[in-house]
Amino acid sequence: MPKAKSAEKQARVSERKRLHHKSVKTKIRSGLRCFFQCLKNNPKNIQEQGRKVISLLDRAAKTGVLHTNTARRYKAKVTAYLQAIPQ
Repeated sequence: MPKAKSAEKQARVSERKRLHHKSVKTKIRSGLRCFFQCLKNNPKNIQEQGRKVISLLDRAAKTGVLHTNTARRYKAKVTAYLQAIPQ
């Protein structure tokens, strides 16, 4: 239990950030899962799904939820799959 007032505030802020980061990471995982499922089943709207996932990754990296290199690695993987699909 924090003793100082600033430590109490930091605990509240940390909990709020933890919950926000958890929801963002869940959205990213769901987006990636949907992308790969779409890749197998319905490649018609795969370009749109890929753009959505890349957008989520960019926003997460910009706000500090994900490390920039982690986001770039995921983006490279998604982009490689998108480029391998015949147009």
